[in-house]
Amino acid sequence: MAERNATIASSVGLHARPAGLFIAAVNKQSVTVTISKDGSAPINAASILSIMSLGAAHGDVVTLAAEGDGAEAALAELVALLETDLDAVE
Repeated sequence: MAERNATIASSVGLHARPAGLFIAAVNKQSVTVTISKDGSAPINAASILSIMSLGAAHGDVVTLAAEGDGAEAALAELVALLETDLDAVE
């Protein structure tokens, strides 16, 4: 299983618009992706309810995990997305 950490760059954290953009990117991946924060149990990264319940704020570190062919590439893309201020992206 591949794992990567990412620091949330969006000023409002992983809420509303940034969460929607992240979930859209997760759904484009060929592997199932989970996300966790502060050692919590991993949750489905493609679920808006799960993402919103995570409570990931600006500066928080989250852990993404995936398994299978393409896992490393998928995580690299998703980490890059989370480490971008998605509030500034038009």
